[in-house]
Amino acid sequence: MALTNRDKLILDFERTWWQQTGSKEAAIRKHLELSTTRYYQILSELLEDANAMAYDPLVVRRLRKMRDNRRRSKYGQSSASWQPSR
Repeated sequence: MALTNRDKLILDFERTWWQQTGSKEAAIRKHLELSTTRYYQILSELLEDANAMAYDPLVVRRLRKMRDNRRRSKYGQSSASWQPSR
């Protein structure tokens, strides 16, 4: 299934949110009109979507790497035994 306009906006936002003033959470509510919980739910789904990877591979790879590092840190796994998602 193709990406929706909202999906593209979320990926575009992830590419540039740090350039905005204020907190990321406030920017999510203001620009995307989503709760932060819903935003991160959608973003998590997008990280596994091949269409999202095709749309913005740099953002998707960066976010996957950050997610995998958080998981590894949380569960105390060494990088030798960790298998990142693809």
